[in-house]
Amino acid sequence: MPEVMIKLENVQKEFRLRGNIIRALADVNIEINAGEFVIIMGPTGCGKTTMLNVMSGLDLPDDGSIVLDGEKIDRASEERLSNIRRRKIGFVFQDFNLIENLTAIENIEAVLWPGVLRSKEIEDRAINALRKVDLLDRKDNLPKELSGGEKQRTAIARAIIHKPRVLFADEPTGNLDAAAAQQIMELLKSLNKEMGTTMCIVTHDKGLVKYGTRLVEMEHGRVVKS
Repeated sequence: MPEVMIKLENVQKEFRLRGNIIRALADVNIEINAGEFVIIMGPTGCGKTTMLNVMSGLDLPDDGSIVLDGEKIDRASEERLSNIRRRKIGFVFQDFNLIENLTAIENIEAVLWPGVLRSKEIEDRAINALRKVDLLDRKDNLPKELSGGEKQRTAIARAIIHKPRVLFADEPTGNLDAAAAQQIMELLKSLNKEMGTTMCIVTHDKGLVKYGTRLVEMEHGRVVKS
């Protein structure tokens, strides 16, 4: 039997917008196995980013059960969720979210500050992460000195420095041209194979489906294909 990495049961999430109730997630049920490369697609407002957020503990559902790598997280405290994210989860976002006054390697190392590791071990891990994304020669550059693709590779290196069990990416190619987008997706695919990291990628770009091992489609807060 494959190992279940993420399991959502009857998950619901609502938001209030200008006096209206928006049902972002409506009784979502889905299982994602360890090592899968899942592409999550759907029209704007279908709930795909909300599902990513509750899967990763960035947000809590209103109802339902969420288990991540054997840990029930749907009613966990923020302290416990923060600890789970530090140990098990990597994040990549459309806007890179790099600290502008830190170099590439400092941005990556910052994930492990403060912590129990010695500075030399942190540096070694950061260098190894940069090697994995083929960006070691740019380690001392500031974000403003990097191209969009290089910024996203830095963000991916930051996401994998602690060897996460799952990597969540929300529109990771949204700010990139077609060539850079292809490079980023090929990189994520290679990391999925090399590290065994479960990948959950939200996108609206149908051209990225070919990189995944599984397509999940959403409409109106529901999973309509998985």
